[in-house]
Amino acid sequence: MKRKDNRKTSINWLEKARESWSNIGKERPPFAIAPKKGQRSVWDFPRPPIIEKVNKQIVVNHQGKNIADSHNSLAVLETASPPTYYIPKSDIEINKLVKILGKTSMCEWKGNAIYWTLKTLTNQPIAWSYPNPFSEFGELKDHIAFYPQHLECYIDGKQVEAQASKFYAGWITPDLVGPFKGEAGTEHW
Repeated sequence: MKRKDNRKTSINWLEKARESWSNIGKERPPFAIAPKKGQRSVWDFPRPPIIEKVNKQIVVNHQGKNIADSHNSLAVLETASPPTYYIPKSDIEINKLVKILGKTSMCEWKGNAIYWTLKTLTNQPIAWSYPNPFSEFGELKDHIAFYPQHLECYIDGKQVEAQASKFYAGWITPDLVGPFKGEAGTEHW
């Protein structure tokens, strides 16, 4: 009996997933909103994504109580999506979080993700992280990203709007224009 080569299957899956994207940030599609002065279009963000260092204050609260406060975050910028913000664990009240056992996902760019919830919630994912990201995204190790759909998230004191999605967790700010991936029918963007 032949054993299946899981590593080869994994590599094939990754290659196919990475090649499947038609929008890669090199050209805005006709439906993209043109940015005005001081704005950025998510259609100019690249794919594969890039990491941008953020010195602005990033704050995450739940019901008015602080979970994270950082001036050393990382933003992941990817075509069609608002940035997701990864906060260093050292700037997070980690004792308020617990890992959700058995809940994982795979990103073709970053690797295997694990999910987090608050101790006061039951299996409601409010954050995720990449404990062992692919080498291209090694900077994300020891950082956690939060869903603005379930929390109060702020950049320099201004509350962000959540990306319209249960899975994607981009932070929409007034300096961004879309349309943004996340609405029904936009999964292929």
